Amino acid sequence: MEGYRVYITDDGASGLIRSRSEPEPDLIILDWNLPDFSDIDICQRMRTGGIHTPIVMLTGHDDVHDRITPLDAGIDDYLVRPFSIEELMARLRAMHRRAETFSCKGNTRSQDFRLQVTDLSMDIRTRDVSRAVNSIQLLVKEYELLNFLMRMAGLVLERQEIMRDVWVENFFGDDNLLDIYTRYLRKKIEQPDLPTLIYTVRGVGFILQTTSD
Repeated sequence: MEGYRVYITDDGASGLIRSRSEPEPDLIILDWNLPDFSDIDICQRMRTGGIHTPIVMLTGHDDVHDRITPLDAGIDDYLVRPFSIEELMARLRAMHRRAETFSCKGNTRSQDFRLQVTDLSMDIRTRDVSRAVNSIQLLVKEYELLNFLMRMAGLVLERQEIMRDVWVENFFGDDNLLDIYTRYLRKKIEQPDLPTLIYTVRGVGFILQTTSD
């Protein structure tokens, strides 16, 4: 009814095989309770295998640890049971829009694929990130957070604005996740001998800028 072509698998192994098939799916819905592998294991196998398809997890767990662990593993979003089908569809539409923003189709010039803020560089075709001459390995959510900050470089971004873009538009979760992932990101891109890039704007949010002025 929503216009999706859906393929269903009954266990993690079959889902992993399907995710690697051609064509690669546009979206993946992953259940917390799988009969063979854990959802975390399946997600990690997908990500290490080079699959960047957006993944939403369905779960009955809602404590902070159970939310952070899947996000660290590469889950893009999650829904806690019980939920409405309308909310699930809204999450999928938002994730699909974000995936289209990151996708690289057509004969676009190579510079259009690259985001650059001083010595911080991101190639959205390959998802490669580097600062100066150092390659930086990012988790999925770290990458999406940095992508948004770089696209909006020089602007003060409100916390909820960032949450809506990176954790989908109708995210109603704990915005402490933003602090956690900003801290992760800072550890990876900030270096003692280089200028600070990510600044906290107290009471408002964050800004990625090239100077401390």
